[in-house]
This record gives sequence, structure tokens and C-alpha cells, in this order.
Amino acid sequence: MAKASDLKKGDVVEIDGEPHAVKQLEAKSPSSRGASTLYKVRFNNLVTGHKRNESYKGDDMLKEADCQRVQVQFSYMDGEHYIFMDMEDYSQHSLGLNALDGQVEYLSDGLEGITALLVDGNIVALDMPQSVVLEIVETSPTIKGASASARTKPATLTTGLVVQVPEYIDLGEQVKVNTTNGKFMSRG
Repeated sequence: MAKASDLKKGDVVEIDGEPHAVKQLEAKSPSSRGASTLYKVRFNNLVTGHKRNESYKGDDMLKEADCQRVQVQFSYMDGEHYIFMDMEDYSQHSLGLNALDGQVEYLSDGLEGITALLVDGNIVALDMPQSVVLEIVETSPTIKGASASARTKPATLTTGLVVQVPEYIDLGEQVKVNTTNGKFMSRG
């Protein structure tokens, strides 16, 4: 059992018999004395994909979902499904495109450091690494004498993701991108 006040993004709890992942968490402090802090939580149902909003008091207890976290590596794409290999037993798991909302742009062949959430032996969600290194396949030419100033230009990466990079970065270079906000971090 987990307390509502201890929840954090990515935790998985059971609501109405189905696993739900915490997507957003907001603490609301009451204005009156003696009232308890309310926690507004947005969940994603890991089976159906539906969103659900709930409010809890800090000492409300939630049942932790029966799920397993395993390290996987992205292997290949098969139509609308993405295939991942379990790093321990080398078994393969499939995940549909609709379950990868906002994460497809960071998947490259052989990407490791991905944590998969398994419910009944099936992947229901992925936890991407904090950053990924991708190659630039399209960008405007570098400007001679460009410094490390704040001026940026758009660059298209191998996965189709477009990020703003400094002017001195050139075509074919590897760049590190933050997977939570999609921003350029450094050269790869």
C-alpha cells in the first residue's frame, strides 16, 4: 500500500482492479487551518489507455499494482508494433504505436536503458532513459565564426524529431536530447 502523499510520477497503482500510472501530480494546500493537503493526480489506465483524474488526502492509501519492471532494448518495428527485447532472458515483447504516445521520436535501433512495465507478461508502458543520442540528418549549413551564443537553428534527427540546436552544430553530428522535454542538451 502506498500513501497518496508518497506518490510520484511513474508510480503504478491499482484502481478498480486495473493498473494506472501516475502522469501528473499536484499538491494543493488548503487555506483553512486544520484542513489536510489535497493531492490531485492524473492517471493513465495502462490497459485501456484512458486518462483519469482523482483527488486524495495525504494519508489516503492506494494499492500498488501487481506489475514487473524489466530492462529492455528496442529491436525493430513490425508494422504498427514496436518490438523490444528483454535484457535478462532475451524474450521479445511487442507494444503498439498508440501506447508509445510522444516516445516514438526517441526510439533508435539498439536503444538501451529503457524500462518496460509488464502486466501479466505484456508491456503496457515504457520509461525512457533521461536522454538519447541521435544523429542530425537535415539542418542548415553552419555559419563561419558562429559562437556558442544563444542563436539556434532547427535540426531533423534520424527518428524524424526536430530540435533546436546551436548554429555551430553541423549535419551528421551526434546530439544528446532530453526525452522529457525534447530539447538539445549537448553534442553526443
